[in-house]
Amino acid sequence: MSELAARLDAIVIGASAGGVESLSTLLPAIPASTRAAVFVVLHLPREHKSLLSEIFGASCAISVKEAEDKEPVRPATVYFAPPDYHLLIDTGPQIALSVDEPLHFSRPSIDVLFESAAECYGSRLLGVILTGASRDGAAGLAAVKAAGGVTAVQTPGTTQQSMMANAALSFGPADFVLPVPQLAQLFATLGVDSAH
Repeated sequence: MSELAARLDAIVIGASAGGVESLSTLLPAIPASTRAAVFVVLHLPREHKSLLSEIFGASCAISVKEAEDKEPVRPATVYFAPPDYHLLIDTGPQIALSVDEPLHFSRPSIDVLFESAAECYGSRLLGVILTGASRDGAAGLAAVKAAGGVTAVQTPGTTQQSMMANAALSFGPADFVLPVPQLAQLFATLGVDSAH
């Protein structure tokens, strides 16, 4: 079992333009034996119903669903933020959805998710910023780092839109700066032995 797998209780992932493509490589790489819960904010048009859980449910080894308000967090589950709601992690841990003002023109906001998860999970959290054409997620990733968590950013040169990755790195170095295939290899090490 990797050292990272042993310490992680949760993973938060933020993406915008080009994110579906990156996530289609990353999420299926998470092993069925992981104990981490995974929370994803992907900027999508607010007026559309999200089909992300259907799209990714078929290819992932762990459960995939759209997050629901007041729902207890279960390990080995991917939670997608629903369109037009901020996704937060609350004491419990449980999920909280909010219709507070958009941040960086986005609701759901990556910063809101990452900051609430950093508060809840501290050093047992991995924060990942992928492709996107906005600054959303930069302050959130810094909050993960400040709480003792692990940070990862998609190599800006490999993104469809590099603004999000560059903004995240402008706050300071990340623990991992990797193209998506290498991030997927990192995710593949997050299984835990049944003996633990």
